Amino acid sequence: MKNILAELITIGDEILYGQILDTNTQWMSIALDKIGVRVIRRVTVGDEAEIILKAFEEAEARADIILITGGLGPTSDDLTKPLLAKYFNSGISMHPQALAEVSDLFARMGRELTELNRQQAALPEACTMISNTLGTAPGMWFERGKKVFVSMPGVPYEMKSMMTLEILPKLQQFFTTPIIYHRMIKTAGIGESWLADKIQEWEVQLPLHIKLAYLPTLGQVRLRLTATGTDLAELRQDVAQEVQKLLPLAGKYIYGYDQDTLEGAVGNALKETGKTIAVAESCTGGAVSKLITSTPGSSAYFQGSIIPYHNSLKINVLHVAKETIEEFGAVSEQTVIEMANHVRTLMHADIGVATSGIAGPTGGTPEKPVGTIWIAYADGEQTITKKLAYAKDREININLTCIAVLNLVRQNLEVNMEKKLG
Repeated sequence: MKNILAELITIGDEILYGQILDTNTQWMSIALDKIGVRVIRRVTVGDEAEIILKAFEEAEARADIILITGGLGPTSDDLTKPLLAKYFNSGISMHPQALAEVSDLFARMGRELTELNRQQAALPEACTMISNTLGTAPGMWFERGKKVFVSMPGVPYEMKSMMTLEILPKLQQFFTTPIIYHRMIKTAGIGESWLADKIQEWEVQLPLHIKLAYLPTLGQVRLRLTATGTDLAELRQDVAQEVQKLLPLAGKYIYGYDQDTLEGAVGNALKETGKTIAVAESCTGGAVSKLITSTPGSSAYFQGSIIPYHNSLKINVLHVAKETIEEFGAVSEQTVIEMANHVRTLMHADIGVATSGIAGPTGGTPEKPVGTIWIAYADGEQTITKKLAYAKDREININLTCIAVLNLVRQNLEVNMEKKLG
């Protein structure tokens, strides 16, 4: 079955200047994906006639569906309607239904319908009107051969209403689209290139109708499997079989799928094992605790935390030995070992974790440069430590440390579950 391709064009200087954030194209891409339409390009152009017309021409050469937002207001800088009329060699005349709808809208608001607003009901004769139940600018549907152009207002709630009520159903009637099914596999604790190397043979042997994409984010890599076909149940089954083949190769790095989060995976593992956790964090300043408690129901396993940022608190509240800090420093394996074990005992938790490091951008030394961070995990039977070496960016260092700590907890909980099952 032929893929149906779409291009999204956003019109407006305010988008290019960064004065308004374009959220429309993201929403439209998701909505189109759900009906089997593949978005191949998203373009933003300013309020210049020649550039807009060129964007129309290039999009028509590439795509089956061209969706346009913006430039439909009543003022002189709103160029979309006259340029679409020019592009389709069409005259513009007053559309009776559009005029009735905009007149009714102004009457309901108790406002006078000015001539400027009345002109919004004047539409290119080559288009089919799309009703706008939430605003004054109608949408416009154009057909040329097997191509479709649709113009909509840039106001997000107006666009979404039009897309949902009229445009998406019309596209499904006009085009025969395949089913597109995605499965997101989420990993932590391994970089993109190392993961790609581990699963290379599996990737090469994927069926032709299933494609793999690597989507790296900070400290994590998502693997997106996209299957295309005509039967959703078959696509789900095909993808599930490929996931099962992947598990022996990368299973220890996989913490979840689709909407799962790492902190949610940790929470589920804590509940499943009946374990509780406490946190002592210095360089992360409470960020680990915030992630853990962002999951609903975390009170079932989160005992509490302490942020002993100053060494005096590490010594007097958390009971890290003064001699340990004097000999090895606050940023050391010896210190985080005591932090993790003592917070576990202090808060009567099964597991204690700790962080201490130099988040930056200042404070580093030749021996311990910015980005040097120690983390520890203690559960009464074992204490595991890791030395992390990150960048000079404070926020990145904190976020990466949080991911490393949560992943350390997850991996050890999963080992315990495997032992229990064994």
